[in-house]
Amino acid sequence: MNSSIITKPLTRAGIFLGVGLGGFVDGIVFHQMLQFHNMLTGRIPKDTIANTEINMFWDGIFHSFTWIMTVIGIILLFRAHRVPNVLWTNRVFTGSLFLGWGLFNLIEGVIDHHILHLHHVVEAKGESIYDFLFLLSGAIFTIGGWWVIRSAKAAAVGHK
Repeated sequence: MNSSIITKPLTRAGIFLGVGLGGFVDGIVFHQMLQFHNMLTGRIPKDTIANTEINMFWDGIFHSFTWIMTVIGIILLFRAHRVPNVLWTNRVFTGSLFLGWGLFNLIEGVIDHHILHLHHVVEAKGESIYDFLFLLSGAIFTIGGWWVIRSAKAAAVGHK
């Protein structure tokens, strides 16, 4: 039972990967497959070809951000393996991924859906229960991810 066990390097990598992968799920599922909204449909509706092109461009910017977060996560993951005493477990890594995805949903949801009204989860309904469910998913993923990381570390150092 080693109390010098750390989770921060692996957690940091997982958070970045979670933000990136969570953003990809949002962009691929909501923007592309279901076509519920695009990045700016709350301000620039897709009612003309020009407006659709503007939204596609900003979806590309959004996907570039998620790609960059994913790359940073991979770099941090490779660096984390060099740090001594890192707790390398599926629980820590999976918890970190969900923590990052939850933070993405919370931050993106609050800023884009509620403050700036850039888009809503289901744009045709405007601000609706779906926006609040998106925030709830973020809160559940964040708290759940944090709890899994903490419990994995406690188990590793011999505490319950």
